[in-house]
Amino acid sequence: MWRLNVRHAPLNSRSAAMVRNLAAQVSSRYNGVAAFNYSQYNTSVYTVPATTPRADVVWDNCQNKSYTPSQLYSGRAHFKSVPIPANAVPATGADGELSIWSPSTDQFWEFWKAKRVNGQWHACWGGRIDHASTSAGYFADGMGASATGLAVAAGSIGIRELQKGRITHAMNLLVVNAAAYYHYSYPAQRSDGWDPSNNPDAVPEGIRFRLDPRVNISQLHLTRIGRIVARAAKTYGFIVTDKGGAVAVQAESGTSLAHARGRNPWGRLLGGTPGYDVLRNFPWKRLQALPMDYGKP
Repeated sequence: MWRLNVRHAPLNSRSAAMVRNLAAQVSSRYNGVAAFNYSQYNTSVYTVPATTPRADVVWDNCQNKSYTPSQLYSGRAHFKSVPIPANAVPATGADGELSIWSPSTDQFWEFWKAKRVNGQWHACWGGRIDHASTSAGYFADGMGASATGLAVAAGSIGIRELQKGRITHAMNLLVVNAAAYYHYSYPAQRSDGWDPSNNPDAVPEGIRFRLDPRVNISQLHLTRIGRIVARAAKTYGFIVTDKGGAVAVQAESGTSLAHARGRNPWGRLLGGTPGYDVLRNFPWKRLQALPMDYGKP
């Protein structure tokens, strides 16, 4: 699902209106430059060996539920026996997201508002995907760290991808205002959108956008990372995965690599470009919205 080529996909009948809505959200904040979330409001990704000790994650009832969800510790038991490295650090920002990939068991965990308290891991929500390497990249049954149930790591721009100069999957897109929560598109499994006006041009969570394949990227005066994002946007597009304080694209946190190698790789990757300028001149008005539920099996 994340690697679906959308270059020749049909367009949504309301594509032009939805793109205007999205572009207006971009232009209304931060001097009209969308955010590139590489240092906060992203996720820290850890690939763990089979020898990593496992422990249960304590559920913090941040949302004031009147009960303890049974699936956390029984049935699927999403919060039990999780292999979190001792030196793991969640992403910076209020969401505190943390992603764990265990190749030896083909399992993937993601947590929201993760933190370590007195040597024990806590989280407000999260989930586990079994058979992760062949999964569709989303959490079922209301689980997961994003508002849509889509795996944050799956649509994050990877550090190694930027080092190689090529992104080979759809990218997470955060929006400020989304269509009402009951109006969302596959692959989203749910939504936290709120639109009392019921604007027909509102952007539904889960909708896919692509960059018009006719756009000449070489003429856009983009940064190096901006060009890489634009090329991927033509082929794989963006998926609206959550809301945020600004329209934003998410990239992998450098925390795990900094711990492993002693240096955060983002300084070199940015090449002197301030983080707030990475997506300057990106042609948001040239995006195209794909049909609702596009790619659904």
